[in-house]
Amino acid sequence: MPDVQIRALTEADVPAVHEIERLCFPMPWSEASILHDLTENPAARWLTLLEDGRLAAYAGMWLIIDEAHVTNVAVHPDFRRRGYGERILRALMDLARDTCMGLITLEVRRSNEAAQALYHKAGFLDVGYRKRYYEDNKEDALIMYCQL
Repeated sequence: MPDVQIRALTEADVPAVHEIERLCFPMPWSEASILHDLTENPAARWLTLLEDGRLAAYAGMWLIIDEAHVTNVAVHPDFRRRGYGERILRALMDLARDTCMGLITLEVRRSNEAAQALYHKAGFLDVGYRKRYYEDNKEDALIMYCQL
């Protein structure tokens, strides 16, 4: 049984997070953007999930007044199908709840059915669409929210 831990993201984790971003998304955040969000954005919260000390997944959000907005959720391809996406998302939602957020929102690509299934399983509901939201291919984003 692997040793699985969830903890706050550190500056030392940024290169590994960027590598997962690069593997998972057509428009990954740069290392500089991740580092800036982690160190300079007081609204940002980031969590990592490690399996046997290796960074397997991460999630980030911004806390704005009484609402949390998910910025990133990703699982390294080598660690998929182990429930880590659900675990890191639940931990992020618990953190939002523990910091008195009443609502959590996110956008997801309309074509990303796997992520939508994960969010629905966690209790998120569909709200609407942001037309042509993604710059790379002008794909619509599905807006989702969950009451905490």
